[in-house]
Amino acid sequence: MDKSAIIKTASLISLFGNFVLAIAKISVGIISGSMAVIGDGIDTSVDVLISIMTLFVAVVIARPADKEHPYGHGRAETIATVGLSFVLFFAGLQLVFNSGRFLISGEHRQAPSLPAIFVTIISIAVKLLLALNQYIMGKKARSAMLKANAQNMTADVVVSGAVLVGITLSIYFDIGAIDAVAALFVGFWVIKAAVCIFREANTELMDGCSCEEQYKVIFEAVRSVDGAWNPHRTRIRSIAGFLDIDVDVEVDGALTVREAHDISIKIETAIRERVENVFDVMVHIEPYGEMNQRESEAYGLSESALEK
Repeated sequence: MDKSAIIKTASLISLFGNFVLAIAKISVGIISGSMAVIGDGIDTSVDVLISIMTLFVAVVIARPADKEHPYGHGRAETIATVGLSFVLFFAGLQLVFNSGRFLISGEHRQAPSLPAIFVTIISIAVKLLLALNQYIMGKKARSAMLKANAQNMTADVVVSGAVLVGITLSIYFDIGAIDAVAALFVGFWVIKAAVCIFREANTELMDGCSCEEQYKVIFEAVRSVDGAWNPHRTRIRSIAGFLDIDVDVEVDGALTVREAHDISIKIETAIRERVENVFDVMVHIEPYGEMNQRESEAYGLSESALEK
């Protein structure tokens, strides 16, 4: 099963599971009078939208590379992940606003009824299964989007746990405001998850890579090849879970083009053997001592820069 098919399958499972949960939680929340359960249901409704989004993305990334997109369409997943973070952020902000307004107003509210507890317990169990499914399939497909969704659902379990505690205390002490406090917590948690997802996706969109260990592995791979020295101007960027690697390497300036080319092939092979999920490796050959003639590197990393 290819990446697109795995994402489609995971999305359909998530779509069905979250749709049923969202309807159940919002309905029971209204009937039982629980703001926290309604808020939890709204958060789950966002997961339904996320599943629809991932289904669309699965179709886009399955398209082959073309002249307008020579690197393929994998970045559609990253863009969708950014969109996902914004949807989550505004859903959380709305929940914070509504529950905060209730607490500030001091309006009296009845404690929720028992069905709110039952639907929350069921939600925790189902969300755990869905989060595990998204993580396993995300790891199999090397999909940052599915892994982000698994992270979101794991957060949902924590949120539902807090909701369960809030509802239980609210019913036990017969204080409706406790339920509103739990709803406020849900909102802040959703906002936090949204910010974390955005930061990770934004790093990829900006061609960044917080992967210092992989740079070290690349330098080690270059050193393992006879006749290759001084790896520098090394760059790593991520494209839909795969790594695009560029590295400049110095060789003996007296070598023939064929001999220098053979060294570059050995370097590429050594990197692919040590680094997982490589999309492409570009090795630029320079005569030995070339880098010393430059005042500074315009971009990329060298071993000396990594040690600072």
